Amino acid sequence: MKILFISSEVAPFSKSGGLGDVAGALPAALAALGHDVKVVTPRYRELRDAGRLSPTGQVLQLRFPFGEAGGPILSVRMAERLEVLFLENEFFFGNRNGLYGDAWGEFGDNARRFSYLSVGALQAAQRLGFVPDIVHANDWQTGLAPLALRRGFQATQLADAKSVFTIHNLAYQGHFNKAVMEDLGLPWELFTADEGLEFYDSVNFMKGGLVFADALTTVSPTYAREIQTPEQGYGLDGLLRHRAHRLHGILNGIDVHEWNPATDPHLPARYGPRELGGKSVCKRALLEHFGLPPGDAPVFAIVSRLAWQKGTDLLLEVLPTALQADIRFVGVGSGEPELEEGLRALQARYPKQVGVHVGFDARLSHLVEAGADFFLMPSRYEPCGLNQMYSLRYGTVPIVRATGGLVDTVEGGLGGNGLVFEAFHRAALLAAFRRALALYADPPRLVDFQRRGMDKDFSWDVSARRYEAVYTALLAE
Repeated sequence: MKILFISSEVAPFSKSGGLGDVAGALPAALAALGHDVKVVTPRYRELRDAGRLSPTGQVLQLRFPFGEAGGPILSVRMAERLEVLFLENEFFFGNRNGLYGDAWGEFGDNARRFSYLSVGALQAAQRLGFVPDIVHANDWQTGLAPLALRRGFQATQLADAKSVFTIHNLAYQGHFNKAVMEDLGLPWELFTADEGLEFYDSVNFMKGGLVFADALTTVSPTYAREIQTPEQGYGLDGLLRHRAHRLHGILNGIDVHEWNPATDPHLPARYGPRELGGKSVCKRALLEHFGLPPGDAPVFAIVSRLAWQKGTDLLLEVLPTALQADIRFVGVGSGEPELEEGLRALQARYPKQVGVHVGFDARLSHLVEAGADFFLMPSRYEPCGLNQMYSLRYGTVPIVRATGGLVDTVEGGLGGNGLVFEAFHRAALLAAFRRALALYADPPRLVDFQRRGMDKDFSWDVSARRYEAVYTALLAE
């Protein structure tokens, strides 16, 4: 198949969260299965590996009611069947300090910026003579691509392409004033509550993808069910129930080459499920990094965006009680200022038990996954989650709330690989800490948990074959 994959961020070139990881890994896995894949993304100012970009010789020129917009199409060949295309536009992408916003908030012209990406990606395929079988759009930033494909490209070579739209996080939907209908040249007949873009008298880009795509996917089977409920549907649960026959929950994979304790260059010692000795070396190095006293106390850890969604506030509420036991806690992450300050205050209060790094550090993230005994993910909701899979692969027992992809990957119970708690409540998380301490006090049982986690296959090959099946079914219709 020929697949046009559109994403507002693509690792390793740009990334603000899990979307970037998926857009970097899934196309590569699809290409490895023999498909021809072109990924389209903006050329941001702070583009990593920008020196690898080459001009294609093609230039976009799009006309909108707000004016003309255009720019060169650049390219990086990642593999024989995989190419990443970058849409260059100095005003929309080149002169911004962030992907979606800056310290002052979301950019006020995001509707224009990501309409340019959605329509520009389709025109880029035309300019380069790439006729896709599948157009795969991701999250609200590309929500207009399925609409544009159906309504604006039916007289072109792209007319027979089928569209797939993936929901990575339904909470972020791309809401804009209805004035963008005229600004972008969207027909007012599409401003309807049932099969259109209207959402409480505003325009909803996410809804555009949900209404007009031929198939919908999201990033775990449980999340696919949860977003059809009022609690996690964020106003779109009725539409998702209506289109449930088109909705597929496909668990994200992880990069099993980057995240492999047997070969990880970031670690002071390597190890595997049959030889776990290197893990204790990593634990000593982790404690030393944070200036915490060495010893046999269990180490609990997070590597996380510090946010309401991630349950960081609940963790900060519970940790002072949990730290009354002989445990250590290390935290790496950044996010909401009050949560960052909460971690710093915890470290100041318990300097011999708590280590904190506010910010992102790739090497340290790997050391945390390897050196910790338990990894905490008390999320309010979690569409998929990646760190619990990294933890399982590194023999670090995850402690997770039963939601989304966490419950799809972490198995609780006596024969499980992790600890799962149900209620988003202080008492439930404290009970999980107590279960962790009991598990740590039983080394043979702990090793069984570690090995069961390390033996799980979370490679992208498994997930890519499920996407391949969705594409194949669409083309057979």
